[in-house]
Amino acid sequence: MKESEIKKVVREGYAQIAKTSGSCCCGQPATAEDIGKKIGYTEEELGSVPRGANLGLGCGNPLALASLREGDTVLDLGSGAGFDAFLASGRVGEKGRVIGVDMTPEMLDQARANAREGGYRNVEFRLGEIENLPASDGSVDAIISNCVINLSPDKGQVFGEAFRVLKPGGRLMVSDIVLLKELPDFIRQSAAAYIGCISGALMKEDYLKTIREAGFQEVRVLEETFLSIDCMANDPTAQAVINKIGATAEDIAGIEKSVSSVRVSAVKPA
Repeated sequence: MKESEIKKVVREGYAQIAKTSGSCCCGQPATAEDIGKKIGYTEEELGSVPRGANLGLGCGNPLALASLREGDTVLDLGSGAGFDAFLASGRVGEKGRVIGVDMTPEMLDQARANAREGGYRNVEFRLGEIENLPASDGSVDAIISNCVINLSPDKGQVFGEAFRVLKPGGRLMVSDIVLLKELPDFIRQSAAAYIGCISGALMKEDYLKTIREAGFQEVRVLEETFLSIDCMANDPTAQAVINKIGATAEDIAGIEKSVSSVRVSAVKPA
């Protein structure tokens, strides 16, 4: 697919998720709370945000990596309904600021409604693409992202933009999907699998190399887990792959141990 087609497919897919409050990478029948616990959020974190902020779309907990400090300005790439942004809000305090960026208007509407419901005065949400961030140079202390960068057709541009908007010494902390071996063509060419966080993923070493090439240092994988095949089997988008392309359950099972969730940290040189 062309870059414009990928963005259109992703935007429409996530608009539908926002409308139905369904989940992506680890969808039905598990609840968003079950998914949150599985990927590293505590019960306290899950219970501290407005109802509807957690859509179960993540593949890890980037805040578990984040040594966020009071007064920090944090940028959340692909903020969705606001879940991670709201958790970051509590860590940076009243003197801090959290900016969520998302390209899907329906997600922004939901995030802003959740912010009003929760009374978050230090959180704002901006419409924009993560390849062209609506933020000025050297304006943020930390960037977080959860299972979003894999959706971009130009990941080098995403990390380049992240580098641009970070202050010297700023931190990048992301959870994302990477590949340990190449996917079969029937998945890589699927729009449904792209929305499902699978077919747009890079090989793990290419992903880390792309971060380094953007200028980041101290690039580290702090945690890595296989993406459960049971999770993918329950994913509505994975089911769409099976139904639309005619892939069998054995075909899907064949990619087990090929897809991994990683939590990565990096630093912009001071």
